[in-house]
Amino acid sequence: MSLTITNISKTYSNGRTSTVQALKNVSLTISNGLFGLLGPNGAGKSTLMRILATLQEPDAGSIHLGDIDVVNQPNRVRQTLGYLPQEFGVYPKVNAESLLDYFAVLKGFSNRQSRRQVVEALLRKTNLWEVRKQKLGGYSGGMRQRFGVAVALLGNPKLLIVDEPTAGLDPAERVRFLNLLSELGENSVVILSTHIVEDVSELCTRMAIINQGEILHEAEPLKAMEALKGRIWRKIIPKNELIHLEREHKIISTKLLSGRTLVHIYSQESPGDFEPVQPDLEDVYFAVMAGYVGNRKSAAA
Repeated sequence: MSLTITNISKTYSNGRTSTVQALKNVSLTISNGLFGLLGPNGAGKSTLMRILATLQEPDAGSIHLGDIDVVNQPNRVRQTLGYLPQEFGVYPKVNAESLLDYFAVLKGFSNRQSRRQVVEALLRKTNLWEVRKQKLGGYSGGMRQRFGVAVALLGNPKLLIVDEPTAGLDPAERVRFLNLLSELGENSVVILSTHIVEDVSELCTRMAIINQGEILHEAEPLKAMEALKGRIWRKIIPKNELIHLEREHKIISTKLLSGRTLVHIYSQESPGDFEPVQPDLEDVYFAVMAGYVGNRKSAAA
C-alpha cells in the first residue's frame, strides 16, 4: 500500500488581514518503509502530519492511501491509522496496562480475551511488559513515547505517523525508540517527521526536506550523500575570519570546535586551502536549505 499526496496546500489566518501559507502544493508518494520528513521548526511538517491524520482538512489537493480518499473518507483512514503526535497527554495515576486496555476498547476490541492478548502483545513489542503495572506518571520520556507507539499500533495500522518522536529523549531511549520504528516499517507506511537529521540518516530509506511549506528535495539518503561527493569542503578558522570567508565562498554550516570555527562550504571545484569532506546527511540538509542542492523547482529559485 502506498500513500499519494498531490498538490496539498493549507493557509492559516494570521490576524485580521494577513495569512500564512503553511503548505504550498506539496506532492509526495510514499511506499511501505520509513519515510523521513525533515525540516526546521515551523517548516510545515506538523501541519502536513495533522492533515494526513485527518485532524485538519487541506484547502486544496488530494491524498490517497491505497484506494482510500483520505480527505473525503476520514473514517476509513482512521480504521487503519496510527498517530503519535509531538505532544500527547497520559493519565499519570493510571498504569500502562489499564490505559492501553481502555484505548483498545475505544478502538473496537470488544472481546475481553482477544483484547487482553492484543494489549499484552503490544506492551511486549514496545518493551513495557515488565513495567505494565507502573503508573504512567512515573515513566521516563522514552517510556511514554513507547507507550504512545503501543496506542498508535492498536488495530495493526497500515499508516503510522510519528511527529518529532525523539525530541527530549536520552541517547539510550532514542536508540530503543528508533529500533522499534525500524521494525514497524517492514509492514506499514511509517512517516517520521523531525528536525533531527540523525533520526533520518539512521532509519529512513527515503526522505524529503521541507521548508516554508514547500518540498525542496526528495531522495534516498545514501544517494543524496553520494551526489554531494567532491562538493563539500571544510576548514578550521579563527572566528574573526568568518565574515571574510562568507564573502568568498558558499558556506553551508559552521560549528565551534575548541574555540575555533569549523566551516563547511559547497563548491564544485577545489576552493584552495580547504580539505575535502565525505558528505553526510547534515551536509545534504544544509546545502538544500541554502539553495545549492535540490530536485524541486523551489530549491533552484
